[in-house]
Amino acid sequence: MPDSPQKRTALSLVDAFNRMDVPAIISHRHPTCLRHFYPTAMAQRAQDNAGYSKSLTSLRTIFRNFSLIVDELIEDSANRRVCMWLSARADTAAGEYVNEYVWLLDFDEAGEKIVRTKEFSDALMARDFFPKLKEAMATQRARAAAGQVAGTGL
Repeated sequence: MPDSPQKRTALSLVDAFNRMDVPAIISHRHPTCLRHFYPTAMAQRAQDNAGYSKSLTSLRTIFRNFSLIVDELIEDSANRRVCMWLSARADTAAGEYVNEYVWLLDFDEAGEKIVRTKEFSDALMARDFFPKLKEAMATQRARAAAGQVAGTGL
């Protein structure tokens, strides 16, 4: 049995993430799609396509060698829904980034555009990792600024 349109779209989305191709990632989303974050304790507001694109563009410079692996994919064809459990890894200024996500994707009637995402991530990892990343990035910026100042003779 061939894959459904929504399963093909979901796997194509993962492929776009593995290439960190922001326009391709956004192209899988309906113009009114919202990305919702969970658990709610993370206190993240939903993102529209413009906000999501901006976030991804900034992350593309922070996360090198980003990869997603689909550990499990469950499809509800009747309701045009795909749920994926994903493992993520990347290299960053603070060291290796390793996380797990569960994405619940709802699709349009054709199964080709995502109309809503619910993204669950490891909140403990985020709580512990992102402050380290922020500190490492600040150190890199300070070193770069010091190098620029030294290079100008000032």
